[in-house]
Amino acid sequence: MMRNAQFINSPRMQEIAALPLFHKLRGQKIVVAGLGEAAFWKAELVAATGANVEFYCGNSDLSQTQIENLQYIDREWQEGDLENTRIAILQSQNDEEAQNFIKAARKYGAAVNIIDRPEFCDFQFGAIVNRSPLVIGVSTDGASPALGQQIRARLEAMFPPAITKWLKAAQNLRPLIKKRELDFGTRRNFWHNFAKQALENPNSKPDEAQLIDQIDHAQPIKGEVILMGAGPGDAELLTLKAVRALGRADVIMYDDLVTKEVLDFARREAQLINVGKRGGKPSVAQQEINQMLVDFALQDKVVVRVKGGDALIFGRLTEELDACRNAGIKYEIIPGISSPQGAAAALGFSLTDRQYAKRVQFVTAHSAKGDLPDDINWGAIASHDTTTIVFMPRATIGAFVKKALENGMEKDFPAAIISNATRENQTIIECNFEDLPKTFTATSPIGPEMVIIGRVLNNLRKEN
Repeated sequence: MMRNAQFINSPRMQEIAALPLFHKLRGQKIVVAGLGEAAFWKAELVAATGANVEFYCGNSDLSQTQIENLQYIDREWQEGDLENTRIAILQSQNDEEAQNFIKAARKYGAAVNIIDRPEFCDFQFGAIVNRSPLVIGVSTDGASPALGQQIRARLEAMFPPAITKWLKAAQNLRPLIKKRELDFGTRRNFWHNFAKQALENPNSKPDEAQLIDQIDHAQPIKGEVILMGAGPGDAELLTLKAVRALGRADVIMYDDLVTKEVLDFARREAQLINVGKRGGKPSVAQQEINQMLVDFALQDKVVVRVKGGDALIFGRLTEELDACRNAGIKYEIIPGISSPQGAAAALGFSLTDRQYAKRVQFVTAHSAKGDLPDDINWGAIASHDTTTIVFMPRATIGAFVKKALENGMEKDFPAAIISNATRENQTIIECNFEDLPKTFTATSPIGPEMVIIGRVLNNLRKEN
């Protein structure tokens, strides 16, 4: 079914400055050395994992609070101290000491961290959100530790300490689920529902009896299709429902206009398939898209079909809905912010106005055959109290303007061409209505484009 191999599994991982890893250190030997409060805090942090920490603090005057798994040793470190060590940590500004410490650690196969000296480090400590067993690490690769701390603070606000009750409940439930020998789909469905309950009620105590009842009545995941609007480009305009859908998808079929930042919300295991349609470029036929949706859903996969803007506006949604209905597949529609809404918000004007516009109309300049539709209401286009948004305008704008002028549109009526609405490279070119064709000719397409026609643009002109 997937003949167009160039559309399968588009790469999405950008370069990573440092790979986050979570080490099980209980019972492992860790060496910390140095005279300073930072070394003490690192020793205390590592000891909290259950590791056996040897802290060589010399003649330090630090308050040696009794901490489980932390052994204070009042002398300088020596090479032999690092034998059988998993991780070696040193606080020192002395380059020679740092080099000797690294050499000793290498000899015994230990990973090294020289505190606040990233050029000497095998790894670095990030800011940590501790809701154990939920642990979140935040690293800026040394670029801005203060920013990392601020991000940590926001994450701590998102996940209150009570979330640990849900995680401990999950630990208690795992043996019960294993004992019941549930199939993979049923287990996954239960855990998705569990996660939803936890995030919706993070401060409440989970009812384990109720959760056990949910296990006993859990059903396997059935295939479904979620048809989702991704908005005009800015990933922060996604709805929460859309973000959750991307996070549970097995397969994501997306248009060319969908940005990488939106796709970053997908779980790493999801299969990404580009099914975009762009004029003059290789495209996947609509019938093939319909069939792929059905085929994946019949394999009991959660399929998320991602469209730019709002899926309900000129997104061929009806054809895909019909395919799902005819195959008896469960479906859901998640609306998105349309590109005209995003553009108006980003540029600072309203699509309606008590003085200039009593209504808004969306028009496509591109028929199923690729030419200008022959059933456009030209009288409505020429209305003075209407804001008109023209989708996919470039190829037929000459014919569109000619027809509108013949039907009463004023030559100097306000118009604008907007590209890449809400994105960093968003552009707007204002012109009179009759000048739209030559304005398009003078510019190269740089992204998704639309035309806005209406006196509401006067508000924008006043500001400029």
